[in-house]
Amino acid sequence: MGLFSKIKGEFIDIIEWLDPTNNTIVYRFERYQNEIKMGAKLTVRESQVAVFINEGQIADVFQPGMYTLTTENMPILSTLKGWKYGFNSPFKAEVYFVNTKKFLDNKWGTPNPILVRDPEFGPVRLRAFGVYEYRVEDAAKFIRDIVGTDGDFTIEKVNNQLRNIIITRFSDAVAESKIPVLDMATNYNEFSEQIGKVIIDEYKEYGLNMTKFLVSNISLPEEMQKFLDKKMGMNVLGVDNYMQFQAANAVEAAATAPGGGAAASGMGMGMGFAMAGQMMNAMNPMMNQQQMYQQPQQGGYQQQQPMAPPPMPAASTFFVAVNGQQSGPFDMNTLSTMVKNGQVTKDTLVWKQGMPAWAAAGSVQELSSLFGAVPPPMPGMPPVPPQM
Repeated sequence: MGLFSKIKGEFIDIIEWLDPTNNTIVYRFERYQNEIKMGAKLTVRESQVAVFINEGQIADVFQPGMYTLTTENMPILSTLKGWKYGFNSPFKAEVYFVNTKKFLDNKWGTPNPILVRDPEFGPVRLRAFGVYEYRVEDAAKFIRDIVGTDGDFTIEKVNNQLRNIIITRFSDAVAESKIPVLDMATNYNEFSEQIGKVIIDEYKEYGLNMTKFLVSNISLPEEMQKFLDKKMGMNVLGVDNYMQFQAANAVEAAATAPGGGAAASGMGMGMGFAMAGQMMNAMNPMMNQQQMYQQPQQGGYQQQQPMAPPPMPAASTFFVAVNGQQSGPFDMNTLSTMVKNGQVTKDTLVWKQGMPAWAAAGSVQELSSLFGAVPPPMPGMPPVPPQM
């Protein structure tokens, strides 16, 4: 290699970075002790920012574009170096390329269950999972506070800290929401928005911007899920009380436990009677008004009083023809008084609903008892005409 080629190779006149990876956030341009030539070409592509650092101090920041490096477009570096106007000698500076694209599909999840207090089930352990997206918003701040002198900074080096922030804020949001466990599945959007608003401010402290945060799943431990499945099955049989459900589980455990013996059988019979009563109540609406059996006492189950009889049927009423005019209707007590006063006789026409036509009161079987038995006339005596 000639002297001219050796001297030429010591100077860098093209500065650029093509990212061959999908996870690099910051890359330090490798100089290999070479100096940057004044007037060198700097290419900053879309979704990149170039940061020049001089002796550990952040100098100029270049946004996407193509630049010819001169003292005019490097004012901060020129000040730090003490260059005079028109400086045209090679110089040394560290160049960091910062990737400003969105880093997608970063998964987060609770490493341990979160303990919350549910209004129906009491203390419950929850797990949650989701995804988040972010990008570098302030390249200089991100290098100063997070990257330091790392020349190959990837997302794996920061994601752990970002996930810890998410998990902490998510735990607080779940505890403060007081949403029942069974209703959380319908509130994923609300959780995502609420937690995202808090996280976005904390990410800005690192020079990052949270572009999206999603809660994709909130689940119960496997044993709790089985617990709820059994409860739904018991509800089909009419057991809608949580304490009854616990008692049912206790019976099952006692029946399957070694040496359950007579105790398990006794508990099973007791629960069987109670469940049978509830099933009968569900099938017969009239029986839902009372319990078939009271709580078990020392002497066994006590049966309650029988059901009350149905109401009496409505009494019959009749219309009466008095002096050619329809009057009434009158009940049996009123008609009895009218018979005694002579206002109604056996020949008086009467009618009630269901009769095909008006008929003499004496011919109506229901009214025959009102007139009583009339004795036959005495021998040799004319019959006594009925009183009007």
